[in-house]
Amino acid sequence: MAEKYAPLLDAGENLSREALSALQLERMRATLAHAYANSRHYRAAFDAAGVAPGDLKTLGDLAKFPCTTKADLRANYPFGFFAVPREEVVRVHASSGTTGKPTVVGYTKKDIETWSSVVARSIRAAGGRPGMKVHVAYGYGLFTGGLGAHYGAEALGCTVIPMSGGQTEKQVQLIQDFEPDIIMVTPSYMLAILDEFRRLGLDPRKSSLKIGIFGAEPWTDAMRREIEDAFAIDAVDIYGLSEVMGPGVANECVETKDGLTIWEDHFYPEILDPETGAVLPDGELGELVFTSLTKEAMPIIRYRTRDLTRLLPGSARVMRRMERISGRTDDMMIIRGVNVFPTQIEEQILKESALSPHYLLEITRPGRMDELKVIVEQRDGATAAEIAAATKGLKHHIKTMIGISTAIEIAPPGGVERSGGKAKRIRDLRNK
Repeated sequence: MAEKYAPLLDAGENLSREALSALQLERMRATLAHAYANSRHYRAAFDAAGVAPGDLKTLGDLAKFPCTTKADLRANYPFGFFAVPREEVVRVHASSGTTGKPTVVGYTKKDIETWSSVVARSIRAAGGRPGMKVHVAYGYGLFTGGLGAHYGAEALGCTVIPMSGGQTEKQVQLIQDFEPDIIMVTPSYMLAILDEFRRLGLDPRKSSLKIGIFGAEPWTDAMRREIEDAFAIDAVDIYGLSEVMGPGVANECVETKDGLTIWEDHFYPEILDPETGAVLPDGELGELVFTSLTKEAMPIIRYRTRDLTRLLPGSARVMRRMERISGRTDDMMIIRGVNVFPTQIEEQILKESALSPHYLLEITRPGRMDELKVIVEQRDGATAAEIAAATKGLKHHIKTMIGISTAIEIAPPGGVERSGGKAKRIRDLRNK
């Protein structure tokens, strides 16, 4: 499918590695100076670490500077992280975190233009072109997904259908009636849309959709194959987070689908050892850290994303790639001494044709040891014998491939709660 999309690059994507590094150093110096001069947090943090913007002589010198965490942003709630007068902030977004105070981010007019341009670049890298219709099913509001995708699609010259999340039957109706070329949505909700197509007796392969741009949660190649086969589309990954900018920090290129190209002229990546904070070389798995290079309202220095990945050389573009997120340091479950990520379980579920990709992981502690139960839906039409075999197979695969014993609970079709946004994969009952 992807062969029909010829790469279309802008000036930033056409930079040589040497020119890109020079631009990064120039922009990083300006960002550090701006943050130190205008952010109370960064002035105090730099002073406490004994560093100053002038200490950055090379890109490697960034390791001398302190990291930023979500706790730092929450400690400066709501507007204490802004580095411009509040009157210059034209928009505010906030994280969708469920505990503590949300993390608030702000944008100047130029920030919105920068954000729109990197999302437009992302859509173009996915195969999108001016004039295409884009169905945006990310949530609108304080979450950055909907408006980020919306402004980026408009900047590319596309026609936007601002559906937002939820109302799954209406999602399908508008896809049928408005005939969009592109859909932007979380991969788990795309599966809910797929279920609705089938419930209504519609063939998803006959829809107008050509490209799916999926993000906001980890997903696997097995899920990609299921979505691509079901809809006859190209499915690519988009990455972003509110604290760094929003969606559009990185995106897979449709012609390779081999990891997400980071738009390094705007966002400088590092990989850290999650335990020690030491910078790891490209190719090693660790925690992804970003420094913004062009943000005005809220520059971010060495932000610890908690996302686990590795940096790889560029392929479709000169800019480096990151592997699809394998999990988060705060999503990691430790079950009887074994580190487990939801995506690992998902890979095993998708090996069983009688099971659907809708699942929930429930952790309990009935005695001294943690117990994990996988609650997974059966596929519509699966026989009792097929379900029994799939249950046995899933239990075996998890034990063999991941190294833990689990209980398996099979739910009927629709028995696992759907989400209009990020899927909730873990239910931790150990403290209840």
